[in-house]
Amino acid sequence: MPVVTLPEMTAALRETLGRKGLTEDQVTTLADYVMSFFGFGTEVVDNLLKVEDRDVFYMLEEQGILTTKQEEVRLKKGRLWRIHYWVLRVDYIKELANAKAVKKRDEFVAVYEEMPEETWARPRMP
Repeated sequence: MPVVTLPEMTAALRETLGRKGLTEDQVTTLADYVMSFFGFGTEVVDNLLKVEDRDVFYMLEEQGILTTKQEEVRLKKGRLWRIHYWVLRVDYIKELANAKAVKKRDEFVAVYEEMPEETWARPRMP
């Protein structure tokens, strides 16, 4: 199972919330904060969160960074118990993190694409 690294989370948050006005320091702090819940995993049980944490997670859900899922477990006495989870959208986070690298590479490629064909022609050796 792939994991999300701190640099990937930082890059993904920069691509989403950074474009909406968060400073680089705020993005870095938020990435560290979020990763402190997940570590090397991809799911967090909702019961572990405080109200303030949950508010942040809802904001990240709106950005597509997180999603939710639930599981139903039958207890011994027959009651149904629902467990809610917050789940990292690993593929999307990695896609966002790589978007910056692709954009940077595309900037360099664009320079070469704009050059005229004759620039690439070499004179024949005698």
